[in-house]
Amino acid sequence: MTDLQVEMDMNCVEKLNEDQKIAFLKAFSRLAAADGHFDEDEKEFIKHVAMTFGVSAKRVNEILKIDNDEEIIEEVKKIDDRRAALELIKEMCVLAHADDELSDAETAFIGKVGMAMGVDLAKIEQISNWVIDRLIWLEEAKIIFEEV
Repeated sequence: MTDLQVEMDMNCVEKLNEDQKIAFLKAFSRLAAADGHFDEDEKEFIKHVAMTFGVSAKRVNEILKIDNDEEIIEEVKKIDDRRAALELIKEMCVLAHADDELSDAETAFIGKVGMAMGVDLAKIEQISNWVIDRLIWLEEAKIIFEEV
């Protein structure tokens, strides 16, 4: 399993209002559960990201209790900043690959979220391929520098 580290561009996220940040995190939460498993590591990761975003603890429960794709699709339409939308897609791809298994449900959900924010499928695929290349590169670094 890949380490779930937050390496997102916080400059673009800081520009989002609270509702946009909640939408961002709801998409994360739903994606984490898309494969049918929403384990404690994933919940803790999302709580950590919420804290980093400055989201109140009261709203974290709202973020973690999402079970409807269509609700999320409507929510992410609030994210009208292109750079933040691309950042969300990137981070969703990282999260989807964290367990080393990308399910069809995860892929479809990322596509729906991206399209709801105006990101075309070719751009989503480009971001996903970049994330995969990056993960491979990080794993190779562990071997090269004998960190295994």
